[in-house]
Amino acid sequence: MAAVTTVERQQVESTLPAARARIGMIIPSVNSMTEPQFNHFAPPGLGVNVARARVAGEWKRPLPVMAEEIATSAKLLADVAPDLIVFHCTDTSMTQGPHGEGRILEIINEATGIEALATSRLVLEASRALGLRRLLLLSPYKSNQAVIDYLSATGFAVVHDVALGLKSLEFAAVTPREWVELARKHDRADADGIFLSCTNTTQIEAIAEIEDALSKPVVNSNQAVLWGCVKRLKSALAPLPPMPRLGRLMRHLDA
Repeated sequence: MAAVTTVERQQVESTLPAARARIGMIIPSVNSMTEPQFNHFAPPGLGVNVARARVAGEWKRPLPVMAEEIATSAKLLADVAPDLIVFHCTDTSMTQGPHGEGRILEIINEATGIEALATSRLVLEASRALGLRRLLLLSPYKSNQAVIDYLSATGFAVVHDVALGLKSLEFAAVTPREWVELARKHDRADADGIFLSCTNTTQIEAIAEIEDALSKPVVNSNQAVLWGCVKRLKSALAPLPPMPRLGRLMRHLDA
């Protein structure tokens, strides 16, 4: 077998850039959209690693029942030494309420010693960075009530909401164009922004067009998490490229 030359080795090693920062994500077992979207939209140098857990859809249960599975997924992610671990499911984290969501972060941190974040808290952080208070809420869920309750408990008002009533495996079938049309149809004058809730949809691809059409900021679950992680890791990832497809939020990395 012929030896690999130094030039050949360098060519192979330079095909994919080395990660300069790394995030670990605990995603629902039914989620098919987070991985391709994060790998597509993440800036160069951000490594994205994923572990699955049965924490959503038919598997969404009381937190004490899911705690061990969340801890196990967190430990598996810890093996690649991420800088952050995100519990990445909007509906499940919001269903637990602010206190239960805090307990999820404690479970992850106690299991790994790594800083833990949750989609729900990053959605709040993103909405505040954009100065939003009154939201139009669109989701594929059977009901938005848990999301509305969480937002109300944390200082936000939902002026109108639409839940499409889909099954988990149907979420990804709604096209970006359909999310744009839903936002156009249901926009309200008293909504200062749009929240596209769910990590397992094509919503992230509709953000820029909705903002252009309605002249209002948009927050989406995957966008908010990517923004929150990049914001925390920006010194390692600099210089950051422009990310206009992710909307106005990406202008607030110093927020």
